[in-house]
Amino acid sequence: MSQPFNYQISLPQFEGPFDLLLFFIERDELDIYNIPITKITNDFLDYIHQQDELNVELSSEFILFISTLMRIKAKMLLPRKELDADGNEIDPRAELVNKILEYKRFKEASSQMAEMEALRMLMAKRGNIQKELAAIGEEASEGTEITQLTLFKLMKAFEKAMQKYSDRVNAPVHTVVRYNYTMEGSRKSMLAMAKKEKTISFERIFDSCEN
Repeated sequence: MSQPFNYQISLPQFEGPFDLLLFFIERDELDIYNIPITKITNDFLDYIHQQDELNVELSSEFILFISTLMRIKAKMLLPRKELDADGNEIDPRAELVNKILEYKRFKEASSQMAEMEALRMLMAKRGNIQKELAAIGEEASEGTEITQLTLFKLMKAFEKAMQKYSDRVNAPVHTVVRYNYTMEGSRKSMLAMAKKEKTISFERIFDSCEN
């Protein structure tokens, strides 16, 4: 029985179109902000033709990327260029440049994390927490209670304490405003105003109101 074809996630040497694009840029010392679209497109096509076996998923990504390059080239050949809100000419390569720079930052960060991981592996591993807790418990004559403490229980206790603190700090505060008038006082004020003036405008009634 024949073995099923095992699709690899990465192509030989390159993990995807942006990885290959960065290789071309560094190899030929190209200006990221002034990418020669025609040359890059031809380099991509040559690379794909040289591969004996292509990962189905990533090969489709490469082909899609090539179509994007061709679309950018077509926009660059248009006699009338697109303008932004300020009337400046829009470079069709701008979006591609931003993605290249973003991928480059991601790749550098990934490399730094790999180096940090390698350094951490060289450091001494932590001791046996259960043995340390048991020893502390025996010295304090409270072995049973302390040795039953687990990292999970400690974490839950910390979360509970932090939640109580958050509830106390963020407790809702209700402000009760006491007005300086009552229904009876308002009624008497209206009667006094009516006796004093025969005709009263509606706005005149609220002249004495504070809010």
